[in-house]
Amino acid sequence: MAEQYDLLIRGGTVVDGTGAPGRRGDVGVRGGRIAAVGDVRGAAARTIDADGVVVAPGFVDIHTHYDAQVFWDRMLTISPWHGVTTVVIGNCGFAVAPTRPAHRELILRTLENVEGMSIDAMRAGIGADWPFETIPQYLDAIERRGTAINVGVLVGHTAVRLYVMGEEATERAASDDEIARMRALVLEGLRAGAIGFATSWSPTHVGYAGKPVPSRVAELKEIDALADTLGEVPHGVMQATLGPGLFLDQFADINRRTGKPISWTALLGGMLGPDGHKYILERSAAMQAEGINVVPQVSCRPLNFEFQFKAPFPFEGMSLFKPVSQADHAGKMRIYADPEFRRQMRERLDDSGTFRLAEPVRTMTIAEFTPDPSLEERTAGDVAAERGVHVIDLALDMALQTNLEARFRLAILNTDEKTTAELLTHPASMIGLSDAGAHASQLCDAGAPTELLGKWVRDKGVLSLEEAVRRLSSQPADVFGIRDRGRLAPGQAADVVVFDPQTVGCGPLRRVRDFPAGADRLVAPALGVHAVVVNGTVIREHDRDAVDTSGPLPGRLLRGGQA
Repeated sequence: MAEQYDLLIRGGTVVDGTGAPGRRGDVGVRGGRIAAVGDVRGAAARTIDADGVVVAPGFVDIHTHYDAQVFWDRMLTISPWHGVTTVVIGNCGFAVAPTRPAHRELILRTLENVEGMSIDAMRAGIGADWPFETIPQYLDAIERRGTAINVGVLVGHTAVRLYVMGEEATERAASDDEIARMRALVLEGLRAGAIGFATSWSPTHVGYAGKPVPSRVAELKEIDALADTLGEVPHGVMQATLGPGLFLDQFADINRRTGKPISWTALLGGMLGPDGHKYILERSAAMQAEGINVVPQVSCRPLNFEFQFKAPFPFEGMSLFKPVSQADHAGKMRIYADPEFRRQMRERLDDSGTFRLAEPVRTMTIAEFTPDPSLEERTAGDVAAERGVHVIDLALDMALQTNLEARFRLAILNTDEKTTAELLTHPASMIGLSDAGAHASQLCDAGAPTELLGKWVRDKGVLSLEEAVRRLSSQPADVFGIRDRGRLAPGQAADVVVFDPQTVGCGPLRRVRDFPAGADRLVAPALGVHAVVVNGTVIREHDRDAVDTSGPLPGRLLRGGQA
């Protein structure tokens, strides 16, 4: 009999991404698309036996930062390990295009500081001659190189502002003429296929030399003008990182004017006090009931940072740390040794009522201390108490003793599981903030999909399997305007993940040095993921890449949300 399908996934429990109950069935794939779902008859060039496991749509991760990594890692690791078949980059307004040749170092230094990316890795990975300057050229460059998984690109406000204003982008408001030029760049990007516009007003987003990232210096009228371009194209979504004066009321106004959804980062447990998240969820639900499409992103994982005091990202939103951000390595060493700096740090920590990081600092873990490895995986607070010193003095002494190489792991937000469960199950929220590709040496949350399925579905029963898969597939695809993906149905793109619900999960973190220039990063293996299929091609099977990473790859650039 002639082969009717390129790929047949037979005998699994089909969880189709809509939230409907799982059912035993087959999935037939032909020409990169799903051709049949159910009791599928016929032969296939290749068959995957899915008996006893789940067949689901590939997961859609709408909050990643692979903007630079795509130029040295076409597999976009480690996202596909965990069943992710589509990513969105350019979040928070941090992009690498548009960038003038004269500003390349500025944009890389911005990404180095705000997103914890190794500047040596980016320089080596992108190369001396960037294959793009404008947003259309950037999209073309990604498409030419090819990727293992699908990529949607957001126009980044910080990059656009720097392109128009140069270094003054970090210092002043834009003129009407400059705003008009920025609008033209955003529109050019959207019309070339960018899926939306992204910005940030977060006080924690500090760029090079301790300066605010360019988008934070923008006035609200500038953000409104750029966001309103979404109303001039048929597709589009806005992603925003909230800050004082850029929150629900402003998002609602933009949505009313443009008719386009807004997904904001991020609603995490503890950020607004013990119960502040409940008010935001209720308000979001009421807005959505009125037709205002503003959706908070939530996370299934604690917000952990593994940091060194040579790059103290968790503290850089503090005014006290502005001189630290501006200092070179030797300058940082001097500041950390300064008794007055230490006194002010101790005072802030002891004022638990106003210092959000007070408890996280007391309970932070010593992750790496080569002079005495026996201290590793102990809390800094316990060691400080044993030695009769303040935890700040202990941490800074350890940093200085190791030339700022000691590592500490800080759990900042989303640490209360009851609150996290409320965030994950509320109908007004969506899953986001994996930050895959960013803070590579400090955290690794790219395994959020498998953690959701393992911890929150199987182990805790907080979500049903069907609802969790919907939240990882069709919901993010719908909010971000990603068409033909997120569901297992005839005619949809054949992005599929096959996993064992009894063993799926995210494995332990480990540090590797596989980035350009020998830069390190944290990675976590996926457990229980049997196969990952992108546009009909099996790219991962049995925890290994199933494609030639140097040859043609099946991922597609999603221009306007569609391949």
